[in-house]
Amino acid sequence: MQKKKTKCIGLVFGGVSNEHDVSVNSAKNIYKAFLSFKKDDYVVKAFYLNRSGNWFDNQISESILNDVRSGYSKIEENYTPKNNNFLENININDIDVWFPIIHGANGEDGTIQGFLKMTQKPFIGSGILGSALGMDKIAMKQVLSHLDIPQVKYLSINLNIDSPEKNLQEFSNQILQNLSFPVFIKPANSGSSLGISKVKNKHEIYDALLKASKIDTRIIAEEGYEVRELECGVMGKSELITSKIGEVRYETDWYNYESKYSINNNQIIIPAKVDIEIEEKIKNLTIKSCKALNIFGFARADFFFEEKTNKVFLNEINTIPGFTNKSMFPMLWKASGLEIDQLVAKLVDIAIDS
Repeated sequence: MQKKKTKCIGLVFGGVSNEHDVSVNSAKNIYKAFLSFKKDDYVVKAFYLNRSGNWFDNQISESILNDVRSGYSKIEENYTPKNNNFLENININDIDVWFPIIHGANGEDGTIQGFLKMTQKPFIGSGILGSALGMDKIAMKQVLSHLDIPQVKYLSINLNIDSPEKNLQEFSNQILQNLSFPVFIKPANSGSSLGISKVKNKHEIYDALLKASKIDTRIIAEEGYEVRELECGVMGKSELITSKIGEVRYETDWYNYESKYSINNNQIIIPAKVDIEIEEKIKNLTIKSCKALNIFGFARADFFFEEKTNKVFLNEINTIPGFTNKSMFPMLWKASGLEIDQLVAKLVDIAIDS
């Protein structure tokens, strides 16, 4: 019998993103999951990118992954590369499958996917187009609106860098004229609820827009409804499969960054207590939306469920969902029968078979 080839997984994490620490913690759990297999099944070659975008070799990257503390080690922040060609600093020749787990800008928006595609090795997750559309909330909403995917009422703006203050004031007036409070103001390209504000009156709009504009010049404003927040995991390529539906309940006013990663009083309910019709609708909308946006590999779709009207609204699709101890994606698949080691192995198989 021919011996099965050991697969070398290129785990890429960290990055120039406001979700840097989340990426590091996600990578630690993925790394641990691969280590649980026999040594001849998988070997992990890690590549850490610091906040300046410098790549680090496997030795330094593994030291970060083996650090039990949350976040990252500060020793890399003053690092100056010997040359500007990072390919001369790292060895990628023996990689069989890439596993990018960089959340947010430069990791989820098609940037890293473009580089990985150039290596001519398969990688886990969506390609350039699906990543870019999934990351940009405005582009995503515009595509989905043509397919009658239910979404909350929204407005968007692309700021003119020559006169941003004038644009912000004009957009403030549009919000007042067209949307009802509360309103959520978001940067179009960000994750983990960073840069988002819940606005309850007209006096809070401008400051919220300024906050969002510090992250992205493309800004979206959405009406806030009284809803439950439901989430669905998806993976596959030619055939997409969905996980059980989960619900997150939180004690904060809304599901912001602190409630996602810092507060322990959130209640995760899997499976969510919804009627079978709502469950099937969410699963069908998840698959329909991912196919429309060319999202595959793995993703998490987030929905709003308005109980008083029995309506479901797609909020967003996260093309590189977190793998931290508080992340919904691995929890959804665990409830669906896949432990995290089985989950990462499944994702590798999907990438290879694509």
